[in-house]
Amino acid sequence: MKKLTDYPDSDLRIFERPPLPSPELLQSVFLIGICGTGMGSLATLFAEAGYIVSGSDQAAYPPMSVTLANQGIQVSGDFSVSNLARKPDLIVVGNSCTPRHVEAAFARDHSMVQSSFPEALAHYFIRNKKSIVVAGTHGKTTTTSLLVHVFRMARINPGYLVGGIMGDQTPNAASGLSDYFLVEGDEYDSAYFDKRPKFMHYRPSSAIVTSVEFDHADIYESPEDYVDAFESFVKLLPSDGFLALNGDDATTVRLAAHTKARVCLYGFGAESTVRASRVRTDQNGQTFELFRSEKSLGRFHLPMHGRHNLSNALAVSAIALDEGISIKTLSSALASFAGIQRRQQVLGEERGVIVVDDFAHHPTAVRATIEACRERWPERRIVAIFEPRSNSSRRKVFETGYLQAFSDAGAAFLKRPPFRHNDRRNDFMDIDGIVNRLCSRGVHAFSAETVDELLSSLLEFLHPGDVALIMSNGGFADIHRRLLTELQDLAIS
Repeated sequence: MKKLTDYPDSDLRIFERPPLPSPELLQSVFLIGICGTGMGSLATLFAEAGYIVSGSDQAAYPPMSVTLANQGIQVSGDFSVSNLARKPDLIVVGNSCTPRHVEAAFARDHSMVQSSFPEALAHYFIRNKKSIVVAGTHGKTTTTSLLVHVFRMARINPGYLVGGIMGDQTPNAASGLSDYFLVEGDEYDSAYFDKRPKFMHYRPSSAIVTSVEFDHADIYESPEDYVDAFESFVKLLPSDGFLALNGDDATTVRLAAHTKARVCLYGFGAESTVRASRVRTDQNGQTFELFRSEKSLGRFHLPMHGRHNLSNALAVSAIALDEGISIKTLSSALASFAGIQRRQQVLGEERGVIVVDDFAHHPTAVRATIEACRERWPERRIVAIFEPRSNSSRRKVFETGYLQAFSDAGAAFLKRPPFRHNDRRNDFMDIDGIVNRLCSRGVHAFSAETVDELLSSLLEFLHPGDVALIMSNGGFADIHRRLLTELQDLAIS
């Protein structure tokens, strides 16, 4: 993993940060990059705790922008030193900030109190609670959301933070009244001044690892470097802790050798202690028989599609059973889970075209999302629309993965990523190369420089009965709503 001295455009001196104020002395908090999923969730926690909260972000878009507005949190759409004129007691620096970010540099030069997002979360909210951390390359947000839902159904009232918006309008973060804190544990780095993975801050008592597959090629130098981060994470668990590992993923299973905690494998194979069998799917989701060891706990229903989502439910089941949550409560909670926004979320249907929004950006997540949509709508053509927006998703190392993922779609429309300051020419994704290889496989594929061009081609291509599956970890220039509006106007005309 990259060190501070390897950070792009940095001749930054190593600086000593003032200590974080105690919760009792803290009054005002400012978050740089407040509309990021994790940062926005942290902002709502601070607001709920009664602190004065504000922030800045040039990428304010729904659903997080709406969530912050509903909390009464003031968000500046520009980064400026004027935002820090009142000198907040604490500045939380998002990990998208470079050392030369105008606000981050001003705070550093004026010795203001700064922290990373995970450091602030641990210091002010996790503290001495029993921390249950959900880690893994894929499925963290869905799994954490489902875990929160199960605990709430069990009337445990945990503190929690989820990097997304839950489908039933449950807040994405809460301080809770119990001794538990449930948190999504991201392996990305913490801040420009702290290159440790976020999950290293969270003091886990129990944990889930859903998967370990090379990602974040912008900060991890190799697959081995990436695995090392997870090995370091599971070493944090105490000997009386509990670790649920995906038994269907060989790399994840090998983490068992690096922890003192009790280990439980979950999955679909006979070697897993918590496993699903006799899975049946229909338009309403999946039903399955849940086993713990060799004992059947009955048939359960999950109102979500895709094997990956059922795997996430098994991970949650392993934790819930270990915590003594009743089988009846677990069954009721799984069956009533409303999902989260931006995960196979149906935004609407116009002119016979269903428009779906999803956060997928890693090739494996893209492929799983396409498969889940095919499972949900077997009679419809799945048209994949993708924006490689994240630093990692634009790397050449993932080209083959995307080619395989989009080969399962009925068609693929891809936006060409712009070249950024931290991109490297010899490691930059060739979108047109992917398109040409897809076409040679008989898949209709198209790439465009702009969203306007992409939208125009989509409107010519889409027909009644299609599913427009839009995937991005960003706002994608609001292509979802624009597509629905244009389809509606076509239907009227």
